[in-house]
Amino acid sequence: MRTDVLRYKELVERPYETFRIADEIRRKSVGDIVTYVVNRNINFTDICINDCKFCSFRNKKKYKLALNEIREKVIEAVDYGCTEVCIQGGLLPDADLDFYISILDTVREVSKKIHIHAFSPMEVFHAARNSKLEIDDVLYELKKAGLDSMPGTAAEILNDEIRRFICPNKISSEKWIEIIKKAHKIGIPTTATMMYGHVDSWDERIEHILTIKKIQEETGGFTEFIPLPFMWKNNELGKYSKGSSGFDDLLVIAIARILLYPEIINIQASWVKLGHKLAQAALYVGANDLGGTLMEENISKAAGATSGEFISVEELRMLIKTAGRIPKERDTLYHILE
Repeated sequence: MRTDVLRYKELVERPYETFRIADEIRRKSVGDIVTYVVNRNINFTDICINDCKFCSFRNKKKYKLALNEIREKVIEAVDYGCTEVCIQGGLLPDADLDFYISILDTVREVSKKIHIHAFSPMEVFHAARNSKLEIDDVLYELKKAGLDSMPGTAAEILNDEIRRFICPNKISSEKWIEIIKKAHKIGIPTTATMMYGHVDSWDERIEHILTIKKIQEETGGFTEFIPLPFMWKNNELGKYSKGSSGFDDLLVIAIARILLYPEIINIQASWVKLGHKLAQAALYVGANDLGGTLMEENISKAAGATSGEFISVEELRMLIKTAGRIPKERDTLYHILE
């Protein structure tokens, strides 16, 4: 892989050519359609036993939603027209498989149809550890209880030297890959993410993207790739880095589009992380999706994101239209709903 990383460094050194190639591949892959999903985030707790240096969310309010509070949020999501609830939270000390299943049961009591996109590989590992079960068993039971797909978060950068510094108590790169592959194997699709712009370099970013590509060649289980720029406010890692430039954000998206083609065709530009205008610009360097309405986004907001925690369907569609693209609502698995 090291040889490939060196070869692809040319994409960094010739950015405008990279932007042009990425936009051509985007046009060939998906045309001018830009997708979005109507969803709601539910961050059920900020209590967490981990100590990731980049986290601005952990233990700020020390809250934990009761199941009836989660139920109310799901009802609001259904009433709004959401097709997905995205559920993640901190690592409660005693959270076991039964705890995570209780959340799934609560959602299913409200709706049998809404797509449950929940629980990162770190949360799956935590449930297995606390329940003294194998990862395979936890994934199987979560799927049986109604889990439809998983966010591929907790990946950060898949480089263990960096992980030992920024998130020493989080799962290793190898364990993240193992859990993702096992999820894919039993029919739980996931997203793929990368958090960059802290103490990482282009070498680690390219290596991470190529690792995602290799997994997709093997499993076909990734629905999309979502680059996530590091948000530096209110966290320890912000002492070491003030994050990436907007130019680098666009270059990450362009390089991801080129390297992941044709295995992954959906590249998301997160309007929460990038802001509305930079997200629009990303549509011209390889991105074809703007993510979701979210309704309630707490984690990025805590780290200094200023684009808000909710965007209406009307605003999201206008954002896409004024960028000269065609808005289309999708579901979590990228089926067009219009």
